[in-house]
Amino acid sequence: MNSEQQFRARVILTLISIGAGFLIISLYWTQISKHEEYASKADKQYAKPVIAAFDRGNIYFESKDGTRVSAAVVNTGFTLYMNPALLTTATETYQALSEYIDLDSEDFMTKAGRTKEKYIPLAKQLTNDTAQLIKKIQLPGIGIAVENWRSYPGDSLAAHALGIVGEDQRSIVVTGRYGLERSYEDVLTRRSSVSNTNLFAQLFGGLNGVFGQSTSKEGDIVTSIEPATQKYLEKMLSETQKLWNPDEIGGIVMDPKTGLIVAMASLPTFDPNMTGEIKNIKVLSNPLVENVYEMGSIMKPLTMATALDTGALTVTSTYDDTGTMTLSGKKISNFDGRARGIVSMQEILSQSLNVGAATIALQVGKDDFARYFFNFGLGDKTKIDLPNEATGLVGNLISGRDIEIATAAYGQGLAVSPVNMAQALSVLANGGFVVTPHLVKEIDYSDGTKEMIKTETKGPYLQRKTVEDVTRMLVNVVEDKIAKAHPTIYWKNYSIAAKTGTAQIPDPVNGGYYGDRYLHSFFGYFPAYDPKFLVFLYQVHPKGAEYASETLTDPFSDIVKFLINYYDVVPDR
Repeated sequence: MNSEQQFRARVILTLISIGAGFLIISLYWTQISKHEEYASKADKQYAKPVIAAFDRGNIYFESKDGTRVSAAVVNTGFTLYMNPALLTTATETYQALSEYIDLDSEDFMTKAGRTKEKYIPLAKQLTNDTAQLIKKIQLPGIGIAVENWRSYPGDSLAAHALGIVGEDQRSIVVTGRYGLERSYEDVLTRRSSVSNTNLFAQLFGGLNGVFGQSTSKEGDIVTSIEPATQKYLEKMLSETQKLWNPDEIGGIVMDPKTGLIVAMASLPTFDPNMTGEIKNIKVLSNPLVENVYEMGSIMKPLTMATALDTGALTVTSTYDDTGTMTLSGKKISNFDGRARGIVSMQEILSQSLNVGAATIALQVGKDDFARYFFNFGLGDKTKIDLPNEATGLVGNLISGRDIEIATAAYGQGLAVSPVNMAQALSVLANGGFVVTPHLVKEIDYSDGTKEMIKTETKGPYLQRKTVEDVTRMLVNVVEDKIAKAHPTIYWKNYSIAAKTGTAQIPDPVNGGYYGDRYLHSFFGYFPAYDPKFLVFLYQVHPKGAEYASETLTDPFSDIVKFLINYYDVVPDR
């Protein structure tokens, strides 16, 4: 090749390079920068926008025998839509459609008048039979399109745990918004179903995906929620709500040794199939995970465990209960203000003595007391596999003031989430370890592989003798105290360790606490010395009763009875 030919070749290559550059810039401008504008214009040329079929992974409950029950699936049906510009007579069209589906006449006529729009949905989630009948009558301007949607076969069952899905702001992609739907978005989403995508857009908009750097794998998730247990917990919460009309009520049933949650519910709740009927979006949040509360006297067993484990006191120790005490210029007292005189450690739990809990916390010392409570996980996020977990308000543990350590000892002045409280109390039921509460036990990936979810366990933070001593004391609380007023909590062949809690509710407007509003809590585990379940219940501002023993003992007892019978729990005595 001579010099003239080389020059021509270079010119041609330069021109080709410049042309390719302009082409790339044009493609980028069209498909990336102006994608939404042109896509919108294109959609307006058709009777129905082109939208890829919605798809998503399944969520399952697991029955006690290992059988899987669908909790969240994708259903297929049909959408009825209108192109007003193609209608012959709106009135006749309405009358014809009314033979097959219920349509509001005024709404239909309003939509029929929007002649500049090409696609107006009239009805969704039609059955195949109804869709085929409408197709046969061939009404001008009326069409049928295949539609997929997220469905929850259990309706409101475990709604707060499951969550919901929703479209993004551009109505292009459906993603998990609450609950497990959000936590496991990377697993449940189906990238192939995302609409309005192309290779060029992916090249510039998501290099990681193009070059295989994304580590996400699609699949289905299997939860630890046992559907019959979940249903029974919700039933008991509903019945209790009707009796006491609390602002809020909730409960957790979990395996304290593994952290697996077999039931979790709170009221008020919602039906994820009927999100259009939700009047207050706050109902979508899960208060068991996202809210914090001062829990009251269910904190006292942890205070007792701290005192025994540090050696500050023994189970045979006594103290002089004066009924009240003043610290840092502030007065604290027992629930009734009455002095008991010389009493044992057992009576601090049996009679739920605030002065007793404060006394032993101060005996332990501020630093050790705070260290133990932090070891129990109080104030930290539990790392449960649900979104928006709240962090506890436990600054009083490090303030250095005696009054704040004293009140923390009986559950006032520090606020934690219900799931955090259940986690902390589990150290008494599993030998002193802190487990991570969780709801998903297995992921079944689309490529055929499976992942069994393993959770972190820390500790032990208590000696085994300490755990046994406190457990024995809580069994005595049930049998010598609670069972006298509520005999159904006593089981001849089963030992149950439990404690009630009644806490004043803070007044956010005037400061201090309301004089007539309380949070009631109740926790217990059984069989006490080899627990299979821990049950935690709470309700906010129940009406007509001051103490938790009045409102939550019976529902706790009923749940224990159900669990013993349903799971064939072996007697321990």
